[in-house]
Amino acid sequence: MPNLPSHSSRRTGAAAPALRIPAERAVVDCAVYVDGMRLPGRYAHGAALAEVRRRGAGFVWLGLHEPDEQQMTSVGRTFGLHELTVEDAVHAHQRPKLERYDDVTFLVLRTVNYVEHESVTTTKEIVETGEIMLFCGRDFVVSVRHGDHSALADVRHRLEAAPERLALGPSSVLHAVADHVVDTYLAVVDAVQPDIDDLEELVFTPDTRIAVEQIYLLKREIVELRRAVLPLATPLRQLTRGAGNPVPKEVRRYFRDVADHHTKVAERIADYDETLSTLVDAAIAKVTVQQNTDMRRISAWVAIAAVPTMIAGIYGMNFDNMPELHWEHGYFVVIGAIVAITVGLFVTFRRNKWL
Repeated sequence: MPNLPSHSSRRTGAAAPALRIPAERAVVDCAVYVDGMRLPGRYAHGAALAEVRRRGAGFVWLGLHEPDEQQMTSVGRTFGLHELTVEDAVHAHQRPKLERYDDVTFLVLRTVNYVEHESVTTTKEIVETGEIMLFCGRDFVVSVRHGDHSALADVRHRLEAAPERLALGPSSVLHAVADHVVDTYLAVVDAVQPDIDDLEELVFTPDTRIAVEQIYLLKREIVELRRAVLPLATPLRQLTRGAGNPVPKEVRRYFRDVADHHTKVAERIADYDETLSTLVDAAIAKVTVQQNTDMRRISAWVAIAAVPTMIAGIYGMNFDNMPELHWEHGYFVVIGAIVAITVGLFVTFRRNKWL
């Protein structure tokens, strides 16, 4: 007969212990690679690492998606990851960086994705970001993803189709993921270019109105893109150096190519930022000119309206002894004078392009 909770526990409302969700729930894929080839079968991460160490060759690639603290702690305990890196992998929101903890390399990459939209003047978001964290040891790679757009399935398939690269060891995965992330940077900056061109055309087209807030929105997205991309330059530089670098020489050559692509992306982002700053200044100047034009137009109409108002005000004071009050044609003279003066003012303002 199953054990039932006691009456005392029901009365006091004692909380049931929290369920422990196994780390496998966060696992996207776990594979063992030996001599560049994936071993058949499905492995739990503990069994995969045990198989590699039993063989004395190959490595494990474990892919996780947004693990919670319990799941990541279990993985960290299995692979011997430092507790600080485990905490970073759970909470994310890290800057791109490269750190060494004993014989484990910890690399943080920020991912970016272009949000499709109909018009740059109506959208609220253009670029979204995520993170990929990589733990690279002697016989394992653990990739931790945050965000729905940072999938690595295509990277894994491309590497499995090139066993000679996987045979170089876990650092080949490190390079492949970094290369994939930088390639997405290039795709995003290419996609952002038409948005900047559209804003530029709107700003410099005569007789068009544009809200400066839309330029600020795009500039904010470029700032977010810059914060995700630019800090990666230092980790890539560290991965291409020879002294004390755990990455094999064959893989370092590939990292130099990734660093070159990253430099191109950084230069384009800097150009975008400068262009948007110029567009902000131009849009503000355009708004100022438009406001001055509107104020001149309003002032001209006020001046025209002031003439009949002034004359009507004078002859509406109801004094008995006022000139021209008893003229036979006084009313028509006053109306004619009002019309003549207002027409004269209208023509003058029109010639001066105030109206």
